[in-house]
Amino acid sequence: MIYVLPWLIGFVLFFFVPLLASLRYSLSSIQANAQGISIQFTGLANYFQALTVNTSFNRALIESITDVLVNVPLIVIFSLFLAVILNQKFPGRAIARSIFFLPVILASGVIMALESTSLIEAVNQSSMGGSALGTFEIENLMLDAGLSEWVVMYLSGAVDRIYQIVSQSGVQILIFLAGIQTISPQLYEASKMEGATGYEAFWKITFPMVSPLIFVNVIYTIVDSFASNAMTTLIRDTGFVKFDFGLSSAMAWVYFVAIAVILIVVSLIFSKRVFYQD
Repeated sequence: MIYVLPWLIGFVLFFFVPLLASLRYSLSSIQANAQGISIQFTGLANYFQALTVNTSFNRALIESITDVLVNVPLIVIFSLFLAVILNQKFPGRAIARSIFFLPVILASGVIMALESTSLIEAVNQSSMGGSALGTFEIENLMLDAGLSEWVVMYLSGAVDRIYQIVSQSGVQILIFLAGIQTISPQLYEASKMEGATGYEAFWKITFPMVSPLIFVNVIYTIVDSFASNAMTTLIRDTGFVKFDFGLSSAMAWVYFVAIAVILIVVSLIFSKRVFYQD
């Protein structure tokens, strides 16, 4: 309880009142006039407008959820794979770890703003255009190898999303690294004496021991992916560009409920499969 206390105090002091205010706004029509702001209760009108009238909300919501369902497995698998490699002993290991954590440091402020400039966009478009033929050839190669079309499209999509995957994997890599380094070396030595291969040691020792951290990283990645996307942009523009705070609050609450449902489902699924060492 004492570990949660700082968060609880911060939530009550800084977030609880705005949370109730946004719920009130979502059920009201807000008008600004010479006398100030008038708030008139309208019930669920804003929710109906968001779900049935607004042409962008449902599309942005589905797009955001789809991106999370696609990106989260890729980010977690990539992070675990890199953590296992970076845990090995090789020259320049510290530099390699720093390189993969750099996107976390640079994904803010001026560097983040540069991504929207014409120069960065031109570089991205050029790289995408140059890799189109290679991606097509890889798809044909995997299809000829007998993989299903769904798996091929998912893997080719992962190639197209490689920048996003790498830029969002820094924290997860550190968490996995910390977890792997806490595994007793005696376990690996005993498995090696028993004739286990590196592949078997990974699936029988490393993977079960870091399964709680896989759970943590999945939850963290879901929340992080939902924090900035087309849905949050739409909510912000509706409130602070169009000044429709009631509709914006309703969108935010629908979005919040959708995130909560996804987190609950994921938690129920993973909590039954996590291995905790006694």
